[in-house]
Amino acid sequence: MKLLFSEAKSDYANYLYPYAIWAMREAGEAPAALFNAGFLPTARDLDRFYLCRHIRVTLGKFKASSENRRILRKGEGITMKLVPRAEFELTPARREFCRSFADARFGKDVMPSERVDLVFNSPVITHVLVFNDAQTGAELGVVVLYLEAARLAFYRFAFYELNRFSRSLGLFMMTSAVGFFAAQGFAHLYLGTCYSDSALYKTQFAGVEFFNGFRWSENLGELKYVMRRDQQEPGRHLLENETFRQEFYDGDLAKITAASGFQLRLG
Repeated sequence: MKLLFSEAKSDYANYLYPYAIWAMREAGEAPAALFNAGFLPTARDLDRFYLCRHIRVTLGKFKASSENRRILRKGEGITMKLVPRAEFELTPARREFCRSFADARFGKDVMPSERVDLVFNSPVITHVLVFNDAQTGAELGVVVLYLEAARLAFYRFAFYELNRFSRSLGLFMMTSAVGFFAAQGFAHLYLGTCYSDSALYKTQFAGVEFFNGFRWSENLGELKYVMRRDQQEPGRHLLENETFRQEFYDGDLAKITAASGFQLRLG
């Protein structure tokens, strides 16, 4: 991969000179390599990725907890089918369903019909998980996915009936996907970013880890520390924070350096 550093807003008084880090795929390079390095796709054609704090489940470590099983029981009578994108028809009814869901969850017109079309018709979507009521046949929700068997599944967007069994349908769908891809022998399921408390539901699976800027960490205490720090507007970089280094890395910057998967050789 090639890296580009795109300058963001600086805070000169606090010596903050931020750069957004982009990864550009090189010829023959699989997207899975960039996911594994801590990047998520920012372009629909999978040519540009961005480094961010995101969540994945190492599926070889997944074992359903009592809470996972409780959520799955709430969805008894719902079927799930994995459909290649080429075989999934984005009908007017499905388009309107997704648009209405997005209006309710993300805000009106954040995802108009045109953007719904772009979500479903791009290289970053290879498959769709379709959930139906087994008794009536009614379609209850869909998940758009990028799959690179058996290295990764990327859970990009979910659209579903918001009022289904006390608003737990979305969590049922995600829990079902974790179990399904674990059983299929996939290495990782990527669940998107985690920058607010509302995203912590993604962490309730055994084998979960987050990308902290230099490595994948299984320490959810570390994740919650970083999220609390976000809310306090700290005015300095995380790795300059003595408390963070001491609490999670024995105060040893060399340990952090050794844990990093990045090594740059200028050519």
